[in-house]
Amino acid sequence: MTDAPQQPPQIAVNLPPEQEIGVFADFAAVWHNPTSFVLDFLSLTAPPSQQVGPDGEPVPVVSARVAARVRLPAEQIFRVIGALQEQADQWLAQSGKEEPPEGWFPVG
Repeated sequence: MTDAPQQPPQIAVNLPPEQEIGVFADFAAVWHNPTSFVLDFLSLTAPPSQQVGPDGEPVPVVSARVAARVRLPAEQIFRVIGALQEQADQWLAQSGKEEPPEGWFPVG
């Protein structure tokens, strides 16, 4: 037996052809339960409309449909956050763009 450090396993990713295109989403909603995080990728289905809120004031309402739902074990979410931040930083550097303004939302 050797004392050499064991290499972590490599993951061979296989993407089925029917999923190569992916799905479009206008934004994502993230929520959790005690064991997992859920990412719902949402696509707008109609233009925003005005409805009356409980206080009688008009409220913009956006109709959206879940285009894809991804469930992750809670322990995995921190690696996903790190990977997203790394890719976002690279994209900002390569594109020369700035981050979206504070409070950005697909309505407004």
